[in-house]
Amino acid sequence: MSELPTGPVAAEIHRRLSAALAPTRLAVIDDSESHRGHAGHDGAGESHFTVEIESAVFAGQNRVARQRAVNHALAELLRDKIHALAIKAKAPGE
Repeated sequence: MSELPTGPVAAEIHRRLSAALAPTRLAVIDDSESHRGHAGHDGAGESHFTVEIESAVFAGQNRVARQRAVNHALAELLRDKIHALAIKAKAPGE
């Protein structure tokens, strides 16, 4: 089950994570508005995100390995479009 994102960057995050990690649950939350006036917020939005992802790929992996898998799937976006990303990754049943 996935919650569909609204903006183009959020949609691209959703697409890339779906393709790379086959999640059973995926939520991409745009936190940009709550960071207005902070570093990395340019007023355009879609710069700060929280990703909540559940995937069988994460079974047996520690938190660091899970975050690396997410970061790897989003590497280009992290370099060019995303200023901050909070990751909540778990395996099914956790």
